[in-house]
Parts: sequence; C-alpha cells; structure tokens
Amino acid sequence: MIDTELIQRLNAAIAEEFEVEASSLERDASIMDTLELDSLSLVDLVAVIERETGVKLKGMEVKEIQTFGNLYDYIGKNL
Repeated sequence: MIDTELIQRLNAAIAEEFEVEASSLERDASIMDTLELDSLSLVDLVAVIERETGVKLKGMEVKEIQTFGNLYDYIGKNL
C-alpha cells in the first residue's frame, strides 16, 4: 500500500505539472479526463510519476491504469 505522504507529494507534483487543483485528483477520478491528457502529455505524466516515486511504468501497464486509485495501487505494489 502506498503511504499518504507519498500520495500527497505525487499529487502536488502532478497538479503543478498539469495546472490542476490537487483536490481534483481523487481515487476514483479518471486520469485522462482529469488531466486532459493526450499521448504526448501522457509521457510527461509518466516522467513525473517516475521522478517522484522511483517506480518505472511499463508501456502496457500504463494503458491499464485508468484512475488515480489504480495508479496509487500500482505504485504501492511496485515500490
């Protein structure tokens, strides 16, 4: 399980990178919709995640991560 402090740090970095409110990054929120991602900005998201957590995201796994909850669970399993 991912620690609350890491979630807060990750959310702050994502919010800053994509210019959204950290409060909008809820567990059940769609990552693509909330951040209004296209394929290029998805690469930026992966870079932020890897920089903040040290967890490397693999190509096919990125497509399976639909919500912030999925993301937090993935990171928790791979720390």
